[in-house]
Amino acid sequence: MEEKKSIYDVLKERELIKQITYEDEFKKMVESEKTHVYLGIDPTADSIHIGHFIPLMMMSYFQKCGHTPIILVGGGTAFIGDPSGKTDMRKMLNSEEISKNVDKIIKQVSKFISFEGENGAIIVNNGDWILDLNYMDFIRTYGVHFNVNRMLSAECFKQRMERGLTFFELNYMLMQSYDFLTLFEKYGCRVEIGGDDQWSNMLAGVELIRKIHKNGSFCLTCPLLLNSEGKKMGKTVNGALWLDENKTSPYEFYQYWRNIADTEVRDVLKMLTYLPMEEVNRLSSLPGEKINEAKKIAAYEITKIVHGKENADKAKEASEAIFENANSTENMPVAEISKSDFSNNEISILDLIVKSEIASSKGQAKILVTQGGISINDEKITDITRKFSCEDFNNDMILKKGKKTFVKIIIK
Repeated sequence: MEEKKSIYDVLKERELIKQITYEDEFKKMVESEKTHVYLGIDPTADSIHIGHFIPLMMMSYFQKCGHTPIILVGGGTAFIGDPSGKTDMRKMLNSEEISKNVDKIIKQVSKFISFEGENGAIIVNNGDWILDLNYMDFIRTYGVHFNVNRMLSAECFKQRMERGLTFFELNYMLMQSYDFLTLFEKYGCRVEIGGDDQWSNMLAGVELIRKIHKNGSFCLTCPLLLNSEGKKMGKTVNGALWLDENKTSPYEFYQYWRNIADTEVRDVLKMLTYLPMEEVNRLSSLPGEKINEAKKIAAYEITKIVHGKENADKAKEASEAIFENANSTENMPVAEISKSDFSNNEISILDLIVKSEIASSKGQAKILVTQGGISINDEKITDITRKFSCEDFNNDMILKKGKKTFVKIIIK
């Protein structure tokens, strides 16, 4: 990255800005001074997923350009749950669950940004200032700045109106705005970043600061990462693509990006890797079968960011061993099944597929078999009633889905 480029130039070049407030003012500000910028992550799960990836890459670029990241974990707002993008009220967590999730999220975030150096990142927990608030004082002081009619017109609330929006959830926008105000007053933080579904909440925080302090604050959202069908990327047969290797293995993570469509290569390279844009443009322009080289590079670079070089090397080696030497089982991902999974010394093909996590349900497994998508040791399995005995597993048993997913099955 060229030092002369401001963060605005970098994000625009990589097409990482979807919406932004006071764009000209923001551009001038980051060209002349450094500031603190914050990203909020509610610890509603014990891992962040691919939906957090782009905002974290944005934060990484902010830090590389000399700005100071603030990662706000919502130890307080997690007690409410953000209604944005949800048709139902989120599950309420207890304090112990939230605390455990916070610890794991901090560890994952450190893969994207540094906590060392002159502009080392800062971790804050909004539970430190939200949980002890006097509600009447809070509403009296800050509630007067929020117009309910305008709040209800926000996209994040409109989606919930038909199913029923609780007053409890309506408070979330106020709390997130108060977070931004708190960071502005304590650290001089002037920028909030987040996913595009957070636009309404972020905009409210910008306006609250400008009403109270008559000073410049800004927010910008990143685009969603969409596949060639216009749907969110990051969904696997087993659910979300997690950044925790215990939820999504480095091999499965690598394979997801290795198998993207040709038309998705450029977006993935420009938004999820640190490769220079010249290289992004070159790789995404490769003709015909050569585009597969770009996919391998994308898979390796993304896996290296999330899981480290060692795991990325292993995933790459396993993938190459499987696809370039079909007889090699070294480094192949392993699925362990228990003898207790057998009934009368047998296990059905459908149970085997589900236990191996090739499919998440017997229904999905049945479709895979009937459509000819399942092979065992290169034998195509088309009978959904097919069963295997414990003795069938004495030698290597390789379960294959389609042409690109291989799992070695062992009995533990």
